[in-house]
Amino acid sequence: MRCVIARFPFELTKGGVLESMKGIKPEPVTGESVIIGRRQYPVKQVGQVITRQDRRDFSAAEVLRAMTQLGFTCRALPKAAPLGIPGSLQHASAMLGTPVTV
Repeated sequence: MRCVIARFPFELTKGGVLESMKGIKPEPVTGESVIIGRRQYPVKQVGQVITRQDRRDFSAAEVLRAMTQLGFTCRALPKAAPLGIPGSLQHASAMLGTPVTV
């Protein structure tokens, strides 16, 4: 499959990606990731290995798009749960020492 990553065209195949990633130890995942084989790799690590380019030269979205089109499972960065910010009533109540549940 032909795809463009960092303004350069690449002919990628699922087998070619599997072969390129064989023997590569996954780095810790802190953002978007791609599951290749039984391992979960950060998107930027996969992009660096398959394109042989610096990670700053391409975006994670470009690699995610290519890996999804090749049939790999991609996982997005999980959204953080919103923090329970107390309202003014809860704040005043806590300052008085009697918490109020609303």
